[in-house]
Amino acid sequence: MPPILALVLCLLFILFLFCFDYIRRPNNPSWALWVPTIWMFLAGSRYVSDWLSLSPRFETAADFAEGSPIDRAVFSGLIFAGIVILASRKIDWGRFLIRNGWFVLYLLYCLSSATWADEPAILMKRWVKDLGFPIMVLVILSEEKPYEALGVIFRRLAFVMLPLSVVFIKYYPDLGRWYRSYGDGAETFTGVGKQKNDLGLICLMIGIYMAWEMLYKHKGTYKFFRENSIIFLVLATTLAWLLYKSNSQTSLVCLVAAVSVLVLGHWRPLASRPDALLVLLCVAVPTVWLLDQALGLKELALELLGRKPHLTERTDIWRVLLEFNTDPIFGVGFWSFWTGARQEEAWKLIGEKINQAHNGYLEQYLNLGYIGVAFIVVIMLSGLLKIRRHLSLDQPAGMMRLSFLVAAILYNITEAAFFGLNNMWMLLLLACIDGPQRRPKPAVRSRRPWLAAVRLGARVQQAGSWATPLRR
Repeated sequence: MPPILALVLCLLFILFLFCFDYIRRPNNPSWALWVPTIWMFLAGSRYVSDWLSLSPRFETAADFAEGSPIDRAVFSGLIFAGIVILASRKIDWGRFLIRNGWFVLYLLYCLSSATWADEPAILMKRWVKDLGFPIMVLVILSEEKPYEALGVIFRRLAFVMLPLSVVFIKYYPDLGRWYRSYGDGAETFTGVGKQKNDLGLICLMIGIYMAWEMLYKHKGTYKFFRENSIIFLVLATTLAWLLYKSNSQTSLVCLVAAVSVLVLGHWRPLASRPDALLVLLCVAVPTVWLLDQALGLKELALELLGRKPHLTERTDIWRVLLEFNTDPIFGVGFWSFWTGARQEEAWKLIGEKINQAHNGYLEQYLNLGYIGVAFIVVIMLSGLLKIRRHLSLDQPAGMMRLSFLVAAILYNITEAAFFGLNNMWMLLLLACIDGPQRRPKPAVRSRRPWLAAVRLGARVQQAGSWATPLRR
């Protein structure tokens, strides 16, 4: 099939998916959701400069620090749009800040690290850009039905990213494939992403949502398959093929773990007992660790996944980075380790031009020290407590948050995703942040109290036996 024909058919299929979803779901979503949708699409695939083939060459540390003016303008515009949306929604900011105090303190600590960073101007620029993620999270969570709104975004991303990735890999190898510039120069498949791990994260994110949709959104899997069988099977098959082509074992393990959590939460003995579910998960962690120490489960799992015991040279990278003279308490500053001469030195010692430690906890230690690591741990623990309360109020939404948290904890063992433009950071924030509440509209006092009393009496009479008794 000619590549141009394949692309046209792909675009028509994407249009069909959007129309089908619009017809089957008559409640029109807010137009404001297009802002976080575009943000997550760019963060999960390629920046605008890459799509337009106008991306500058990143050869030196200064090039990485400078970035692209086109991308800077696009992300700044999205952040501004998010701020305008939030300003129009009359959010009770005082209550929101109190309920999410640990995260607010973490943001302030990241900003204060500019006082001891080597490049405070670069830190400030990156801090403002990273602020876009909590802004996008607030746009989603301030919707009237936030988790249905999140589902709308995930479906939009699935409709565009999955088919396009297939076409790029099959018919546009210059876009959908990448050859390593180090080691054996092996071919990797990226789809709409810039590298194979981007494609794996796309599959992980959409896979979690599809599993949640099947288990919790519909009343039973039979009804789900009856209503969505063809579309679901096409997208699920596409996702499985892309996950296989990405060869991202981190995403595969995280997806299996997150889906397992969703299945456990759907199990009837645990569905109505959120405390029992959380206790089971907390007990499973030390149990797996003890079995690993006794039976060597990690080596067996890595062998089954086709990985070497030293995690594809990641442990060598970690050892090199730990030898750098960084402040163990405060670090070198938010998102500041990979800057200047330090970045050039790290490239020379590691032998490749990377910009992350391939471990979120180590990356956090290098940038923000033990205090930064402690903040992340406390934010996740406080998020777990919020999820516990959410499970008793809205079990499906609580399970979505719990699956995001589990995936983020595991993902950061081999990838750094506690900040920066990556959608795993978005999922972690969605798991740990309690949504804002809008201020109630002020009651309008009637100048004719007798008329209000007559109207109240008429409503009670009309309601009859269904009227709710007044409480003292």
